[in-house]
Amino acid sequence: MNPTHSDAQPADCGRRGFLGALLAAGVAPMFIPARLLGAEAPSKLLRIGCIGTGRMGSGNMLSAVGLGSKHGSRVVAVCDADRKRGRIAKAMVENRSRELHGDAAGEVRLHHDHRELLGREDIDGVIICTPDFSHAFIAMDAARAGKGIYLEKPLTYTIREGRALVKAVRKHGVVLQTGSQQRSSTYFHRVCWLVRNGRIGTVRGIEVSNPPDDGIGNAAPMPVPDDLDYLRWMGPTTDEPYTEDRVHPQNDEHLSSRPGWLQIEKYCRGMITGWGAHTYDIAQWGLGTDFDSGPVEISAHGEFPDRGLFDVHTRYHGEALYANGVVMKSGTGKEGSTRFIGSDGWLYVERGKFEASDPALLREKPEGGIELATSPNHIGNFLDCLRSGKDPVAPVEVGHRSNTVSVLHHIAMKLGRKIKWNPATEEIIGDPAATAMLGREYRDGFALQG
Repeated sequence: MNPTHSDAQPADCGRRGFLGALLAAGVAPMFIPARLLGAEAPSKLLRIGCIGTGRMGSGNMLSAVGLGSKHGSRVVAVCDADRKRGRIAKAMVENRSRELHGDAAGEVRLHHDHRELLGREDIDGVIICTPDFSHAFIAMDAARAGKGIYLEKPLTYTIREGRALVKAVRKHGVVLQTGSQQRSSTYFHRVCWLVRNGRIGTVRGIEVSNPPDDGIGNAAPMPVPDDLDYLRWMGPTTDEPYTEDRVHPQNDEHLSSRPGWLQIEKYCRGMITGWGAHTYDIAQWGLGTDFDSGPVEISAHGEFPDRGLFDVHTRYHGEALYANGVVMKSGTGKEGSTRFIGSDGWLYVERGKFEASDPALLREKPEGGIELATSPNHIGNFLDCLRSGKDPVAPVEVGHRSNTVSVLHHIAMKLGRKIKWNPATEEIIGDPAATAMLGREYRDGFALQG
């Protein structure tokens, strides 16, 4: 079904020397569509396609439509394995575009196969919001097609997929923005800047909180809806009987319902990646380990009660040790939050809120010292970088390293033992069973090979 990919380790991912290292290694620089170059480049529209139009997909899709005038872009195509949802998404985009752009809005084409959308020469970038298990293959298809990519978090389902995607993005020189939108929030940026610039002294520990999952899934097989291409929806995963709780609600005219696959381990690892991709990302950002490093030891315990079809963890707790001695403790709580504890104080952040042991710290402007990438709008940043060819605030390496921390916690909780990790080589040390969990089984026609 899909061309195969390589899972070889990517080249050096350091910030300042990265482009030079890529060029020296013969890797393509960032790709800018030829039709956007030239004297009239600023007036050329960026044409965006949306692959996956469910709860997150429709939200990102409408955000991109709303940003069209400011960033010189239009959403011109939508794609979904569920034709009904595709038709709803097409109408949403066209109606909102007409409100904003009048007769200049144009028609939105509906696709059923993402490869057909990626084959269009007029598409500059794609927003991919499919289930976690299909992220890697669709994103690598997009990279090979030379399309800029906004990829919803968590970046990939497995660590090996993440490595392969990093390599594909850099090999083909495309922009990739991970959907870790907290990087475009002043609250998280301010706290991480303060931590990185020593305002709470030496970091001693980190506390991370993620919300739990709950509910029961119905595993009874059901007839596949006429509009759903269930085989295409399953993508690289192996066969399972259809039931609505395995996929997404069928009577969702607003594309806003939470899908059942988010609580099925075959498709998603639960909140450890769903929210961990956010909270661990902030921890990594504050520590400065977000591009090329991570913890060296991870232990975790999760609760897995009988919930019918739903089998991801509910509550959990974990502990990760970094090479510099920092210990990150994480577990289930009310909010997704990150707290940095230093020798001279502490800083806390969650969405829409930050606190400090010394409130005066929060009034300090993040100027000078160690600079962190800034962005007032995550999708807007993607559109800007799609035009400029520059790296966005959450490039592929960042998405991969943050997801790696999440997945390692999941592996540790499933095995019930501590894992030793080499962040330089991205290998588990001395545990073959854990090493096997860095990848997964695929349907025939899908493989991470050269």
